[in-house]
Amino acid sequence: MVGLLQPKAVFNLKYRQLEGFAASILSIMDLNLEVPCYTQVSRRAQQIEVQLSLAKSNGPLYIVFDSTGLKVYGDGEWKVRKHGISKRRTWRKLHLGVDEKTGMIHAQVLTENGKGDGDSQQFRDLLEQVESPVDRVSGDGAYDTYDIWSVLKEKNIERIIPPQENAIYWVDEYGELLDIGRNSVLEKIEQKGRKEWKQESGYHRRSLSETAMFRYKKIFGAELLSRKLKSQKTEAAVKVICLNKMTGIGMPVSKKIS
Repeated sequence: MVGLLQPKAVFNLKYRQLEGFAASILSIMDLNLEVPCYTQVSRRAQQIEVQLSLAKSNGPLYIVFDSTGLKVYGDGEWKVRKHGISKRRTWRKLHLGVDEKTGMIHAQVLTENGKGDGDSQQFRDLLEQVESPVDRVSGDGAYDTYDIWSVLKEKNIERIIPPQENAIYWVDEYGELLDIGRNSVLEKIEQKGRKEWKQESGYHRRSLSETAMFRYKKIFGAELLSRKLKSQKTEAAVKVICLNKMTGIGMPVSKKIS
């Protein structure tokens, strides 16, 4: 079923179009096989569990996390700027975990855009999806929570997460500084400044996750065609699989010439 949904994502097909597309391919191949009707595919899309299933890496990974919005339905950008946001404007959030070196997406989660669906709440799920060892993690200020810092310390993973503006040191019930890594980052920021810390720590490599999201939206669009949340999760996961395949075929090489 996942293989059938991949051409739908790549060629932006409706379910009826997908049925005709599959039938024409089987006809060209001279295979006497029955194609499931579009309603069957639509119902099954709500039930299947999509796995990214990437090959394990040779060494530990540097994973960068971020999220972006995908529109379900609502007003266009021009009307929003002209008249404001209407009540029927609905979005979902796509959370990604991207390998900093290769650009491959190792983890993805699609959530509703509401309470309990923030970046930090999805972090554990994303990290558990990464099958290869991870030795470094980066994210923006949305991931600056006690739970995330504790999990990464427990797993002995290097943390490159900037504390939020006006952040204070974390202390225990006796007023002693917690040995959690974040306090050390705050100390370095106070000594060198936030800009210098970001350059020294390599925080700006986190922008590669934004590059992956840009490629996702450029290829598949910034909207979800499905209307039910379960189908939307399947749609987003299938698109991530297709994007990984395109990334695996080849990526552009940029070189500084002056």
